Amino acid sequence: MRLAHHLAIASDLVRGDCVEANEFPELSQRYAVMAVPKTVINDRAAFEGALPEAQFVEQVLRAVGGNGASQ
Repeated sequence: MRLAHHLAIASDLVRGDCVEANEFPELSQRYAVMAVPKTVINDRAAFEGALPEAQFVEQVLRAVGGNGASQ
C-alpha cells in the first residue's frame, strides 16, 4: 500500500486506497481476496503479493494501457 500511496502523491492520475479485508468482507468477496496484499486496478486487473517497485509500476501501466518496462 505504501508504494501505491507514493504513486498517488506523485500523480493526480493515481489514487491509492487501503482496505482492511476483515473489516469489509463484502469487498473481500467482491475482489476474491485470498491473500494480502491484493492490488486491484480500475476493477480490470489485480495481483496478489508484494512486488518490487519496478514490477508494481509495470503492472499498473499494463492495467491502464501504458507501456510496461518489459514491453
